[in-house]
Amino acid sequence: MTATEFRNIALSLPGTMESSHMDHPDFRVRKKIFATLGHPDKTCGMVGLSPIQQNEFVADHSEIFAPVVGGWGAGGATTVYLKPATEEILRRAMILAWKNAAPKSLAKEFDE
Repeated sequence: MTATEFRNIALSLPGTMESSHMDHPDFRVRKKIFATLGHPDKTCGMVGLSPIQQNEFVADHSEIFAPVVGGWGAGGATTVYLKPATEEILRRAMILAWKNAAPKSLAKEFDE
C-alpha cells in the first residue's frame, strides 16, 4: 500500500474531502476526521475505529494495525502500517472509520 493508494481509498468514500491537520493530510466526512496520512511518519496512516473494531483489526492483522500511542489510541485511533497493508483489508477498516464519522443518514446510504 502506498500513500497514494491510501488517499484514493479515502477519497472514494461519499462526501469525503481532503484537508490538513497538524501538518499532515487528513480525510473528513462532513468536517469530521476519519483518517490521516503521515503520522507518526510517512510510512503510516491512521483510521478512526471504535475500540472494539480496533481490537478486532489488531488481533487479525497485527502486522498492519496498532493502537495509536496514548489516549487517542485508547479511543480507537488506529495506526496503519502502509507497506504490509492490502487494499481489501484497508478498505474494510476505512469504511468502518468513515461510517463512524459520517452522519447516520449518509452512512445508511452507503452500503458496501
